[in-house]
Amino acid sequence: MSLYPPPHHQESGFANAIKTLQTFPLALLITTQNDVPLLTHLPLIYKVDDGLGKLLGHIDNNNPQLQHIVPGAKVTLVFNGPDSYISPAIYTTPQLPTWNYIKVHLEGKILCHQNNDELKNAMVELTHTLEGDQQQFTLNKDDSRMEAFVNYVTGFEIEITSWEGKFKLSQDKLKKDQEKAKSALKSNYSAIMNDYVDLIYKKHITKSSLK
Repeated sequence: MSLYPPPHHQESGFANAIKTLQTFPLALLITTQNDVPLLTHLPLIYKVDDGLGKLLGHIDNNNPQLQHIVPGAKVTLVFNGPDSYISPAIYTTPQLPTWNYIKVHLEGKILCHQNNDELKNAMVELTHTLEGDQQQFTLNKDDSRMEAFVNYVTGFEIEITSWEGKFKLSQDKLKKDQEKAKSALKSNYSAIMNDYVDLIYKKHITKSSLK
């Protein structure tokens, strides 16, 4: 484990790392080939095995990163939990402004590509997981649209080889100030979402609209 961030900001509980990537399953997949890095955002499913576990996902066949996704290739993954500016005004002791966050960094190795049947099963499981407790939609493996879907994407499995949890939660502060920082992280993160999402939907400009 690296010395940065300092030890009190590094998560030692693997279960907490897994809970983070299960709660926030959209990963940043990073690969490098011939000194050229490529990055893709995609949701992944965590599966328990005899080691640290593995991740299942799929990537569009038109994505140039696919050429990096070959058995044996090394990959880096970042999962982003909540983050927020923490104002000194919330503390009971004098402090400087800071930013708190929850991040999980994984190193992994591509195990294999999935066949069409495995890809369909993984897509059904991913959909079930993302639908959550309400399950408003159920994806059927035999849905005719799935036959077309498997021709446009490549499914893959990643073996997790190492992990780091970057959990900056004001752990170096008094317990009562840690609690205040926790409340600020929860409230600040949720408070900005409605206005931000509404604004982006209203103001978003696509490249096609600029032509």
